[in-house]
Amino acid sequence: MIRALTESIRFIDHQAIVEVLQIEDLIPVMRRVMIDFSLGRIEQPVRRMVEVGSHGGYFGSMPASSGEALGAKMLTFYPGNDQRNLPTHMALIVLFRPETGEPMVVMDGHYITQMRTAAVTAVFVDAVAAKGAKSLAILGAGAQGRCHLQALSRVRDFNDIRIWNRTHDRAVALAESWGGEAMTREEAIRGADVVVVATSSKEPVLDGQWLRPGAKLATVGWSGANGSEVDATTMSHIVLVDSREGTQADSGNVRCHNAKIHSELGHVLAGSVIIDPDATVIFDSIGMACQDLAAACLVLDKLEDQ
Repeated sequence: MIRALTESIRFIDHQAIVEVLQIEDLIPVMRRVMIDFSLGRIEQPVRRMVEVGSHGGYFGSMPASSGEALGAKMLTFYPGNDQRNLPTHMALIVLFRPETGEPMVVMDGHYITQMRTAAVTAVFVDAVAAKGAKSLAILGAGAQGRCHLQALSRVRDFNDIRIWNRTHDRAVALAESWGGEAMTREEAIRGADVVVVATSSKEPVLDGQWLRPGAKLATVGWSGANGSEVDATTMSHIVLVDSREGTQADSGNVRCHNAKIHSELGHVLAGSVIIDPDATVIFDSIGMACQDLAAACLVLDKLEDQ
């Protein structure tokens, strides 16, 4: 639903976004925005996360500016919400008119955050994974696990899907809905061509020795700048990031293990950095404002077309 906040500002709610935002449309948009960011066409400061210590949460602000989009996302991350039957990530996105600075739209950012994260992982997998990759392991059967299955199925034809979750019943339900199988962490990871780690764990849930040589892994969970959902062995491989500056400031995976960043993904997509197809590659994805704004603009365009 689109409601007027003032004569010139609209609010776009969750359901309206769900009805128009399709992963197959979002993947090429994310690919383009990652290239633009790494080539310096986007102004984006490092996101600022404030710990809400008394309630175990985080509040963040993420502004960005390009020739096509101007705005910011304000977000909250409350890991404990999983036990309250509430989303762990919630957000609002505000778009301004780049030509004049006029505020245009406020929209719910929850679904956009889920979808753009999965779409960026799909861009990474499509860029570095073998065309014949068949086995996919996902650690985490929450919203990100579901969205990643949807997104990755657009870029590879996986016929071996393995799911792990702390709550086994959730892993079983997600696996069965995709013709996969719920497994232990080690069983899921060993031999998998592509791995996604989508948890909020402050401690590693993955032992890097389980990875097969040449595996391609995306870590998309975030538990603060000093927590890490993967171990030092995992982060000793070739590490790609969405934003070098942002990851160095905000990624526990990089900070905790003193990981060496090989390149931003945007440079790989632009062809200026070549990745050995036989290498084990880790994509440390923390998310960026420019991704959110590009997705929000896509939503706005689709609604205006209607």
